[in-house]
Amino acid sequence: MINRRDVRETVLKALYALLQSNDSIQHVTDTIIKKSVGSKKESRRFAERLFFLTAEHNEALDEIISAHIKNWDIHRLAMIDRLVLKIALCEFLHFEEIPTKVTINEAIEIVKKYSTAKSGNFVNGILDAALDDLSEKGEINKTGRGLIQKSVNK
Repeated sequence: MINRRDVRETVLKALYALLQSNDSIQHVTDTIIKKSVGSKKESRRFAERLFFLTAEHNEALDEIISAHIKNWDIHRLAMIDRLVLKIALCEFLHFEEIPTKVTINEAIEIVKKYSTAKSGNFVNGILDAALDDLSEKGEINKTGRGLIQKSVNK
């Protein structure tokens, strides 16, 4: 069975390594993702897809983050906070099967583990605002049972 939290943490480490080194995406995939996830096909497929899509859409994800941080330059954000935000936004936009609530909860737990005490509230606020904005623009397409997040009273 796939442990998506572990996979998300591996993707965070891989993205961090990619930013901090001059290594190729393939080298980072081979040395971090493949070694961490191993031969579990479903976990590896999820990890590689999340890693590649987050890396591929890096600038677009930065733009979404920038739109929701008031009076703050994106380059001043803690790197871990920024990477966790990018991973979550990538899940919002490219993983139809993952409920947005799950993505937000996972992002909060991971950022609390790897960043500062205040990072959980910060990430939650940015993701909530981004989710509302992306939903209004029709960019969030979730399918399947339990994936409709808006309440009837909203």
